[in-house]
Amino acid sequence: MAERGRGGAAWVRLQAVAVSGSTCEGLLLAALPLLAVSITTDPRAVSLVNVAGQAPWLLLSLFAGVVIDRVRRTTVLAYAYAVQIVAALTLALLGSTGSLSLPALLVVAFVLTTAQVFGDGAAGSVVPEVVAPDQLDMANSRLQVIDRGMVQFVVPPATGLLIGLSAGLPAWLAAVAALVALLLARGIPSVKPVRTPAHPLKDVTAGLRYLVGTPLLRAITITVALGSFAASAGNSMLVLYATKELHLAPFGYGVLLACLAVGWVGSSFFVDRFVRRFGYSTSMRVAQACAVLSQLLIAIVPPWPALVGAVLIFLTGTTLIWNVCSQSTRQRFTPSELLGRVLTSHRALAWGLTPLGALAGGFVAVHWSLRGVWVMAAAVQLLGTSLVWRKLSPAAFRDAETVMAR
Repeated sequence: MAERGRGGAAWVRLQAVAVSGSTCEGLLLAALPLLAVSITTDPRAVSLVNVAGQAPWLLLSLFAGVVIDRVRRTTVLAYAYAVQIVAALTLALLGSTGSLSLPALLVVAFVLTTAQVFGDGAAGSVVPEVVAPDQLDMANSRLQVIDRGMVQFVVPPATGLLIGLSAGLPAWLAAVAALVALLLARGIPSVKPVRTPAHPLKDVTAGLRYLVGTPLLRAITITVALGSFAASAGNSMLVLYATKELHLAPFGYGVLLACLAVGWVGSSFFVDRFVRRFGYSTSMRVAQACAVLSQLLIAIVPPWPALVGAVLIFLTGTTLIWNVCSQSTRQRFTPSELLGRVLTSHRALAWGLTPLGALAGGFVAVHWSLRGVWVMAAAVQLLGTSLVWRKLSPAAFRDAETVMAR
């Protein structure tokens, strides 16, 4: 068993991996929509980049779970960063030589997210190996803040400036960051997987059966699926909303993305105490209700960048509360030998609607308005809220604890 605890070497190293890996992802994820807008301003074409970047969550997550549970998890993590290096170098060469095209951006987006599917699943499965059970909330909060802090706060404003110097420069730096993450990941000890003769399809079925057959986990997955659809619709159009409605330059768009991370960072200072004080049920109900309110506010507030940024801060601050509870619930109420498959099965089912959300966002923007995208998102989130209030009760969590204790 890897060294556990808040100050354990393996836990410290995992955080360092998260910093480097999230820097790579932040650079590429911020650069892709900006590069897409430099090629075309058609909302439907821009949304395709988001579709390609979300499709692997649906297409590959189930297979990734089998790999994560059959191969040493830190090895999977290292290979995921190797794939990110390839994606970053490809984009860097295309950008530096003036050879960018929409099809090329679609391929890079797909490959980048493919690496995320394997890497995020492996990292989530490693967490219970390097921290004690009573530190899961703290660990998940820390890793999500690192991820969002780099992906949305530190990196995006710099990406806008870097693209102004050279279209390929952010990708060159992303390749270096991914290389650092790969080298760090190789030094994290991990539990050797149990050899199984079962056919991979049986492994996939076992993970899905556990996820769908556990009432608490099933309700969370459905809620996240609805939320992912809504969030993807908004995210796919955010770059156009920023440039057309708010009249922001690339640097201003990066600052707007940074507002998303401010909420994560600010919430991180109290999320652990909040969850311990109110429990998972109340925390998740409050967070989901705030998601509906935030989407409505984006749709109706005046086009003032500062005001929209404040709404985004509120949105992500409450989203962190939900995400910590959601991830910790899966880790707490899933047997270790199934954890990789359950985590990736959740992502396949919960994030499988994100490509459709991106397409819906582009369709609504063309045939209604950009603001209409967030009205639709709020309506979808409202469906999730009704499910959360009915299924994620305190009694439901107590029943799950009783089952795990048997």
